[in-house]
Amino acid sequence: MNVLHIEGVTNVRDVGGIPAAGGRIRSGVLLRSGQLSGATTAGADALRHAVAHIVDLRDGEEVAAEPSGIEGPATTHLPLFLGSVRSFFESDTSLDDLYLHLLEESGDRLVAAIRIIAAGEATLVHCTVGKDRTGVTVALALSAVGADREAIIADYALTESQLPPERSRRIAAYLRSQHPEAVHAVALATQSPAPVMRALLAAVDERWGSAAAYLRAQGMTDAELAALHATLVEPVVVEDRDQG
Repeated sequence: MNVLHIEGVTNVRDVGGIPAAGGRIRSGVLLRSGQLSGATTAGADALRHAVAHIVDLRDGEEVAAEPSGIEGPATTHLPLFLGSVRSFFESDTSLDDLYLHLLEESGDRLVAAIRIIAAGEATLVHCTVGKDRTGVTVALALSAVGADREAIIADYALTESQLPPERSRRIAAYLRSQHPEAVHAVALATQSPAPVMRALLAAVDERWGSAAAYLRAQGMTDAELAALHATLVEPVVVEDRDQG
C-alpha cells in the first residue's frame, strides 16, 4: 500500500502492492480516502488525473455539509449507514457492532460499491474520514480476491495514524463532553484497531464461508467476482535465478 499526498485531503492511499493469491493487488486501480471537500485546486487536479470514478459512502446530511465537488470523475453516492452517523454515537455502538451492522443491513450497497471497483476503472472509495465504511468496503473487496489477510488488516489499521492528531483530539474532547457515559464513542470516531478488522473478517468466514461467498449472498455473480479479480490482481512474474 502507498500513502499518497493529495493536498487538502487526508488518509489517501493506493492499496496496490498487497500480496494476493496468484500475484499482488494492482497499483492505481483502487484508492481510498477521507472526504474530498477540503481538496485544494492542486489536490482536485491530482485526483482528476488519478481516478475515473469516485464512490462516496456518506449519507445525504454529510454530503450536504461537506460537498465534494471534484469535477471530472463520475461520482456515485452509496450511503452505507441505515440511520444517521449521530445515532451510532447516541447508542454508544462499538466498532465491532457497527461493522456487523454494515454487513447485515447494507449488503446491497456494499455490493454496488464493489461492482464499481470491478468495472475496471481507477476508483476512489471514500466516506468522511475513510475509516469505517471505506474500511469495510475495501477489506471485503480485497478479501474477495484472495489478498493477504494480515496486509488487509494492516491497511485498515493504518488509518488511525493518517488522521490529523489535532482533529482526533478535538473530536475526542467533544464526544466526552456530549456523551460522558459512552464507552465506545472515541474509538468510533478516531481509532482503527487491527483486532477489530481481524474479528470482522473472521466473522465473515464463520457466517458466510468467505468474503466472496458473502458478496454472492448479497447478489454478486461469479462473473462479477471474476471481473473484480481481473481488475485488482496482477500476476507476479518470478524470475528463474538458476538460468545461466
